[in-house]
Amino acid sequence: MTLRIFILGASGHTGTQLVDIALARGHAVTAFVRSPAKISRQHERLTVVRGDPHNTDELAAAMPGHDVVVTALGVRPPQAFRPHTLVQDCAASTVAAMTRAGVKRLVLVSAAVLFPMKGILFGFFKWMLKHIGRDLGAAEDIIRATSLEWTIARPPRLLSRRDDKYRSQRDALPERGSTMSYRAVAAFAIDAVEQHRHVQEIVGLAA
Repeated sequence: MTLRIFILGASGHTGTQLVDIALARGHAVTAFVRSPAKISRQHERLTVVRGDPHNTDELAAAMPGHDVVVTALGVRPPQAFRPHTLVQDCAASTVAAMTRAGVKRLVLVSAAVLFPMKGILFGFFKWMLKHIGRDLGAAEDIIRATSLEWTIARPPRLLSRRDDKYRSQRDALPERGSTMSYRAVAAFAIDAVEQHRHVQEIVGLAA
């Protein structure tokens, strides 16, 4: 079954892998990005749309006919270590646009730092990533308050590796789950959409 997948954050580390895996599996992909020049990939089933993910009107105009929205938006250093609201602001505009366009399925790439885990190391990362955590937590709250068929993926520290193996666990980080690849997160997201799994669930991921 060919799906039409709408990707936010398609030029980022995880987003690039989402595009690659979706196309490899025969799906049609729309990459909604601010800077189309950052998408070097060319494919007959890839459409690149220029737009601002904060803008509900632009999103709603591009979304009709898609089966799912996958958002892998994030803030990179140094802004990531300062107060910011990028993901929550875009979650609000995305939800509003999906409602207007009639798209029901949504996958959000969040972070494992939001799990209530204990330990010195985890506490350090939670403190270091406090601004990211607040932004992602607020985005999750916006999405969870909807009736959409959402899935929230919470991976640990992400690395640039080619493997796509992952373990998943509902409402918790898998045991000894300290790292995984960007590609594995993308594989989980596409799997969840294809198999219609983890609907209205928060899922912890790890290699």
